[in-house]
Amino acid sequence: MNHFTPGGSIRARPQVLKIVFKNKEIMYVIAVYDVASKRTGKMLRLCRQYLHWIQNSVFEGELTPVRLREMELEAEKIMDLSYDSLIIFTNTHVHRVERRIIGREKQDIDQFL
Repeated sequence: MNHFTPGGSIRARPQVLKIVFKNKEIMYVIAVYDVASKRTGKMLRLCRQYLHWIQNSVFEGELTPVRLREMELEAEKIMDLSYDSLIIFTNTHVHRVERRIIGREKQDIDQFL
């Protein structure tokens, strides 16, 4: 497991990549929502507080488990759980995900990730 220590050193084990900052694991997150049109604006604003917008109703970024849970709880307050959905994909790090774009990219986020 990779650990970043305040002194700037990194300890690594082969084939396992995790970032730990102040004892908090960082996860790569992709979130996709499908909500009624009257709730779309609220979900958009919520997801933008936590992640980077990449396409209509699709967001990505890196969060701690605590920040991810905060986002989930806030989303549940906005959503009608019998009608709306929020799908969250997580991985230990962005480098374990292959990302290909076909067509025009909505927003260039390489500077963030």
